[in-house]
Amino acid sequence: MKALLDACVLYPTVLREILLAVAGRGLFTPLWSARILEEWARAARKIGPTGEAQARAEIALIRAAWPGAEVPPRAGLEARLWLPDPADVHVLAAAIAGNAGLVVTFNARDFPRNVLAEEGLARLGPDEFLMECWLADPRAVTGAVGDVHAQACRMSGEDLPLRALLKRARLPRLGKALAD
Repeated sequence: MKALLDACVLYPTVLREILLAVAGRGLFTPLWSARILEEWARAARKIGPTGEAQARAEIALIRAAWPGAEVPPRAGLEARLWLPDPADVHVLAAAIAGNAGLVVTFNARDFPRNVLAEEGLARLGPDEFLMECWLADPRAVTGAVGDVHAQACRMSGEDLPLRALLKRARLPRLGKALAD
């Protein structure tokens, strides 16, 4: 299955790392566009003067790790599409151009299910999406999350409780499932 990852799920580091770790275990193929990556880089300015530079370095790393994930724009596609927020039409266009089955985003309001269904797409929030992945292959998702958790603990220099880390990453259902 191919899933288009919106900028809002790529920007939070822990969430992005979990999504890509799950993809790395073969549960889905991630997709994005150059414009989505640019949105991520611009959003990272909010964390301070080095935020954008750090984001651009991370973007270079994921481009190298996932060379087939970046979907080029298809000429004229955006012109025929509509979403409540015209600034998000490029996300829908990238999903269509990449033959994705779904869009993973926090922005449910901006991606109405009926509009996406007309294009053969679904929309899931990241917690719901990762729960579906976990139900399909608990071992793979648990291992992926465990790897990201261990890395977060190493980087922070402290033992971070898994459930709290996932709650901060806006993955409360996954946190509950993995803690039980």
